[in-house]
Amino acid sequence: MLKYSKETLKRFSEPKFAGEMKNPDSVGEEGNMKCGDVMRIYIKVKDDIITDIKFLTYGCVAAIASTDALCETVKGKTLDEAEKLTWKDVVEGLGEVPSIKVHCSVMGIDALKDAIKKYREGIKPVINDEEECCEEMKNIGKIDQ
Repeated sequence: MLKYSKETLKRFSEPKFAGEMKNPDSVGEEGNMKCGDVMRIYIKVKDDIITDIKFLTYGCVAAIASTDALCETVKGKTLDEAEKLTWKDVVEGLGEVPSIKVHCSVMGIDALKDAIKKYREGIKPVINDEEECCEEMKNIGKIDQ
């Protein structure tokens, strides 16, 4: 049985940053075929600062909790500051996370960096939620684990 901290379980059951974002400046995605986790991070940027951030994650307790923690950590940071974050920065705020689940925080960082890269390259997000976003991702925090 996997052991999670109270903070991790709280972020899983009551994520603060979960949900879709209307008119994001950029969207980053990351997925892992082995574990089945998929993450989408939406960002709004003004004057090189991440002013708003949201996520949709289809995955396990650690995937949802770590993405939520990542969002809280980067909101208000510059793009350069956000790019320098590591998975250790994310896990540190969660407390105990099983070592087999650490890759979830790596995926969140990769999704964020994808969003930043696309923003800097001027790639505008095109999201057709009916085609691209599965219903399970829309029900963050309601997924039975």
